[in-house]
Order: sequence, then structure tokens, then C-alpha cells
Amino acid sequence: GACTRLCFPGCSSISGPTSVSGPVGGSLSVRCSYEEWLRRYPKYWCKPTCFRKIVETKESDREVRNGRVSIRDHPANLTFTVTLEDLVEDDAGTYRCGVDTSWLGYTGEPTLTIKVSVTPGEL
Repeated sequence: GACTRLCFPGCSSISGPTSVSGPVGGSLSVRCSYEEWLRRYPKYWCKPTCFRKIVETKESDREVRNGRVSIRDHPANLTFTVTLEDLVEDDAGTYRCGVDTSWLGYTGEPTLTIKVSVTPGEL
């Protein structure tokens, strides 16, 4: 669809899977790619409305862990990976991977919405 909000370099500046799944007790990884101009900005993973980020990188700290969730930025190949471990059914839902460009003053941050499914483990 047409981009209704302010279009800065590349409206969909982030690409990746639209859905991922993993088994209860297992883990899953989401790899999001971003454009070159976003390389220096913090990358994050959140649940909409994303008032609080679950994990977020800093320029000095490219790998951050929060409980069972970790995020790792790979600026050399313009990707970052979010890993959820020890999955529980409550982890299922909608998440976003994104790049924090808020200080640039843009209204819409580059984000990608991803549906996470957790499948029942084998008994």
C-alpha cells in the first residue's frame, strides 16, 4: 500500500519474516535486516504499543539480554537477531523489531511487525 506517513529514506527500511514459530521449551530466532543509514541507531524488540522496549541495543553494546530474550546487532551485514529462549505459550503474540530513530524527529520509526507462534511441545 501507499506510504501515508512521512517518507524518509526507504519507508520500509526493515525487512524480515512476518511470522516465526517455536516449540514450548525451545527457542526461536528472528533476523531483521535494515538499510545502511540505520547502522548506527539502536535496534529493539518490543510488543506493541512498544511503550517499553523488551530489549534494545546501544552503539556501545551490540548484544543485550533481558531474561529469556536477547538481541544482537550485526552492523557488518546490516542485520540484527532477536532470540527468545525457553518459550512458553504466553510468548505468542505480535511483536515488532525496529530501529530507534526517535531523536531524528520522524513520526514513524522503521519497524517490522512479526507474529510469534508457540507450538505445544512433544509430551
